[in-house]
Amino acid sequence: MTFATLLYAVADRIATITVNRPDKLNALNDAVMADLGQALAAAKADANVGVVVITGAGEKAFVAGADIGELAKQTVIGGKEKSLRGQAVLDQLERLGKPVLAAINGYAFGGGLELALACHLRFASATAKVGLPEVGLGIIPGYGGTQRLPRIVGRGRALEMILSGAPVDAATAERYGLVNAVYEPAELQAKVRAFAANLLTKGPLAMAMALESVLRGTSTSQEEGQRIECDLFGIVSSTADMREGLNAFLEKRKPVYKNA
Repeated sequence: MTFATLLYAVADRIATITVNRPDKLNALNDAVMADLGQALAAAKADANVGVVVITGAGEKAFVAGADIGELAKQTVIGGKEKSLRGQAVLDQLERLGKPVLAAINGYAFGGGLELALACHLRFASATAKVGLPEVGLGIIPGYGGTQRLPRIVGRGRALEMILSGAPVDAATAERYGLVNAVYEPAELQAKVRAFAANLLTKGPLAMAMALESVLRGTSTSQEEGQRIECDLFGIVSSTADMREGLNAFLEKRKPVYKNA
């Protein structure tokens, strides 16, 4: 598939989506968000895709933020509509049903960090910096940042980052639990692909159910979350993949999952 603002490639069952506006530090605009929605839909529908990796073109930026030129022109209604559209795309990403990994290869500010926060796992280059600087521009995060960041790093850390607008480096982001691991810039993409390749050895239906259980469960009470887990445990117990996985373990062989 070809897009005006993205590169999309599938190899070894890993779909890589690269935001491709390096001259603008891969800043998000309406065209990028529309392309991203289409690319995610393609990855979800493609049975040959088991994991998705999202990254940015070039060496300086993952996504350095939103397009300020677009933001400066927005009205009250336009601002709300932009936020709703952006949130819908990032919700689509979060609910893809397949693991989505962010390879944060440089600056991830504003909408760029919000994009990374919607991914299920985040890996950063040692030179990366992340932050939500919106209050310094007289606005607030609008693509879910005020909701996802506290759920990942806790309310105190999230408020510190949001109210100060100050970026944090990769090591600090790892200490906060904002990123899962930090790698040298030259190693980042290979390390993320290796992690993705390992995920491909797991049961795809089981991963989808685990993602759903965590995402739905963490937005409700623990009691309700456990009921969700119980229901999904029952559903996955009816699959051929479950029987294959357990039998492979007992027979001391590698399982061959068929997503069924």
